[in-house]
Amino acid sequence: MSEDSTIHILPYTYIVGQELLKLALELAYIAPRIGGVLISGERGTGKSTIVRAFTQMMYDDLPATIPINATEDRVVGGWQIDELMRANPTPQKGLLEEANGKLLYIDEVNLLDDHIINIILDVTSTGMLVTQREGLDQQQQVSFTLVGTMNPEEGNLRPQLLDRFGLMVRASAEMDLDKRRQILRTVLAFDEALFHLKNGQQASFLANAIREVANYKSELEQAYQNLYTVKVSEDIAQMCITLASKFQVEGHRGDYVMALAARAYAARIGDKHVTLDHLRVVAPLALQHRRPEAQELNRVLWGEEESIRLAEILEHGT
Repeated sequence: MSEDSTIHILPYTYIVGQELLKLALELAYIAPRIGGVLISGERGTGKSTIVRAFTQMMYDDLPATIPINATEDRVVGGWQIDELMRANPTPQKGLLEEANGKLLYIDEVNLLDDHIINIILDVTSTGMLVTQREGLDQQQQVSFTLVGTMNPEEGNLRPQLLDRFGLMVRASAEMDLDKRRQILRTVLAFDEALFHLKNGQQASFLANAIREVANYKSELEQAYQNLYTVKVSEDIAQMCITLASKFQVEGHRGDYVMALAARAYAARIGDKHVTLDHLRVVAPLALQHRRPEAQELNRVLWGEEESIRLAEILEHGT
């Protein structure tokens, strides 16, 4: 991000709290094959703010956004209607193509039509966008980081769709009073900086933020480049399988995502080998929405009991 860039929303590096959410976004960027991030949380917990701030930091732009009422042709592409009516068929990009090379954001993904979600998740997993409709037949490679947010009070996703998101994070309101005070002071300072900027005055808050964001972005880009230099031993691979089995995760996706997320986390902090400590951090993100409890209770729970059990398995292997 250049020195003269304008930050339209709260800078990512200045956001207080929601550390696991920020980590999940970073891991999905470092290792795109993770398959995206699902964020579950009540209103006003900063879900959208963090996603937009992260996108602005990494891509100097706001995310391509899928609206709740999105139609299939708006998502995958089709014809420009006005040109088609003039007998001049002209292809029109869909939102998936517009998101190519950056982040695709679905707010309230649990309220989006399941058919549309399936299309998006298929493209995420294959990297290919196939359009076959009204005489339009084409395919192209697309790559983006998928992020969906949802309010569990308004309904959950079907288990089949939950599993397709690589990582899941629960966002909750900050209860620590000191952090809440810091959040408020930061937002107030940002508001003041924007006011001064619009009135042609200097805004040191934004100037400092631009420098911090540039450094942070450079760190994530370096981790992306180093991802596959990080080694995953046979013991770590076996532990991924053990964890998935002990938490009764169906299929193989949980094993793979957990190993890949641990590798990305190691790259993020500059380690050369995946360790149990890396697994301790990423396992809840990869497993919580794939457990039977998430399907039976129509909600995702990972609390102290699960963390204790995770620690025991990592220590003893049982």
